[in-house]
Amino acid sequence: MARIILTVDDTVLHEIPLAKERISIGRRSHNDLVIDDLAISSEHAAIVTIRDDSFLEDLDSTNGTQVNGQPVKKHFLQDNDVIGLAQYKITYLAGDGQPACTSPEPAQADQRTLKKPDFAEVAVIRVINGASAGKEIALTKALTTIGRPGVQVAVVTRRPQGYCLTHVEGDARPFVNGLSIGTGVHTLADNDVIDLSGTSMRFLAR
Repeated sequence: MARIILTVDDTVLHEIPLAKERISIGRRSHNDLVIDDLAISSEHAAIVTIRDDSFLEDLDSTNGTQVNGQPVKKHFLQDNDVIGLAQYKITYLAGDGQPACTSPEPAQADQRTLKKPDFAEVAVIRVINGASAGKEIALTKALTTIGRPGVQVAVVTRRPQGYCLTHVEGDARPFVNGLSIGTGVHTLADNDVIDLSGTSMRFLAR
């Protein structure tokens, strides 16, 4: 299991296993990792973990968040990445191995062929209804967030084996081709239709 280690001036203050889907970091007591320092925002950052993948998101903090010395808003964490919050450092230590996306169920695999992505031609998600119909989101990043924050959010993970969809936030789960993806990781296939927070989108592997 991945974990994070909080240090200041090379002194270890705290170690937390990433056992929850979302770990919040901030000055207020309700956070999972509390850093009682005025340089740290009330809700400074969060780490979301999906299976063995974790990504860091700055929560519009006053003094910002860095990874390996570079300012970030959202970052796909790698083993031994060092997160900087003011004078504090948080080292991310990944778990053993990085599993591939889960494969479709056999019945689905018979009906659909997964096109492995050629990263020279990046896959896209195209909105197919509503005011944004026709808009395309290029899946160029390791993690692309889709949906409406506070309502329903999912993440598309880009891996060498393909693209995966995972639910992150909200009571309702995303639907793919009319079926709920549940709590697991869903491998996307070319022309899959994703329904999320009232918006329909088509995944195009290109």
